[in-house]
Amino acid sequence: MDHSSHIRLSPEELTPAALEGATIYGADDHKVGHVSHIHGTGISSRIIIDVGGFLGLGAKPVAVPANELEFMRDADGDVHAVTTWTKDQLEQMPEHHH
Repeated sequence: MDHSSHIRLSPEELTPAALEGATIYGADDHKVGHVSHIHGTGISSRIIIDVGGFLGLGAKPVAVPANELEFMRDADGDVHAVTTWTKDQLEQMPEHHH
């Protein structure tokens, strides 16, 4: 997917309402997970990504800094993010516990 024409979100837009459920694309531009929830607001927040599993079952939640993800909107207005991590790298991170 070509993300170059997508509109980047400002730090003020990094809110749970805007980001929860957003698809995360990895270094190889494949879907690696979805935003489960967020701790904090703005660029200093921690984004909890559900990685792996099938249809939400068996997914592993991992926490990453918001500044490690580039959130944007596509032409349809759908929010998604890209990261330099692969699915395997995210799956090797410690599991996030609430």
